[in-house]
Amino acid sequence: MSTKPFLSLIIALVLAVSACGGAPESAAPTPPATATASPVVVVAAAQAYVAAVNARDLDALVGSFAADAEIVDVSRSIRGHDAIRTWADNEVIGGTLRVVSVVENRADGQKLLVHWAPAGSGGWQAHYDFTVGRGRIVKADLQYA
Repeated sequence: MSTKPFLSLIIALVLAVSACGGAPESAAPTPPATATASPVVVVAAAQAYVAAVNARDLDALVGSFAADAEIVDVSRSIRGHDAIRTWADNEVIGGTLRVVSVVENRADGQKLLVHWAPAGSGGWQAHYDFTVGRGRIVKADLQYA
């Protein structure tokens, strides 16, 4: 018996499987490529705000703002340390804040995409746009994303 027809059949099967993009079941799957994300670099004053929220530190939160700073919380304007303290104590302290990404870097600050979760909620994404001067936040514009 000649082995030539048998060998031809094996070669034809290998070529057919290769042409179809198939592989024997015993072949190990190739793991998917993983992307490495760049670290999110947040300006110091904004990072101080984020850290204060998560530490539930009202004094540190207020201290991250300049004395005459303004917060625009969707459509409300909150200005100055006393008003910021009242707002943060009533609406911010107890929640969690996570920076998702940097949307925009500017010479005077940056706009962040964050996940904000007030106490007792699953939260939502928002844009927090921080303007910084002399190492403190002079304006924080907080809007739904």
